[in-house]
Amino acid sequence: MAAAAAPPPAVDSAWILDRLARPAPVSTPFVELRGSALLKAPLRIEGEYARPDEATLVREVRAPYAETTTIRDGEATIAREGRRARSFALSRAPELAGLQASFGALLAGDAAALERDYRIEASGSRQDWTLVLRPRQAALAASVSDITLRGRGAELRCIETRPVDGALQRTLLAGAAREAIQAGDAADHEALCREPGAAAR
Repeated sequence: MAAAAAPPPAVDSAWILDRLARPAPVSTPFVELRGSALLKAPLRIEGEYARPDEATLVREVRAPYAETTTIRDGEATIAREGRRARSFALSRAPELAGLQASFGALLAGDAAALERDYRIEASGSRQDWTLVLRPRQAALAASVSDITLRGRGAELRCIETRPVDGALQRTLLAGAAREAIQAGDAADHEALCREPGAAAR
């Protein structure tokens, strides 16, 4: 008789981080839902994250407006269409510092840097894994409760950022973002984030 199918192998953070490492230059599309008490529905933002070199992270928003945020050497520069670019230290924006620390370390495969800034907890299987990051530094922990990464295999499909105050912010990446863009308003963003292979519903 055929043996019962073995359960999918569990994962640990080292396995996930090793698969997510991408040498620069690298880029990935994103779709972000940003909630606000002033909006009847979350604002949907589309664009691309890029890492042109090892020290730089670029967040380019293409819709519903055009804006480019460049993070490098402890400073963020925001350039928006029709406005003068402005720069400021990341110490004034802990959420951007957290983005650079987490996203940059993930793409660099720098587990040591990630573990220095976050307490890490992995769960799931190689085809459906979750990595939860909880800030160690007081400045970031004051604004961000935790960051949950969701993916399958070597693909990071979704980042859920849970602020200390306010609604959960969900960012779809890679294949999940492309599926959401293709589906348009019919996209089920939560399903694309949490269910491998989910599409519009």
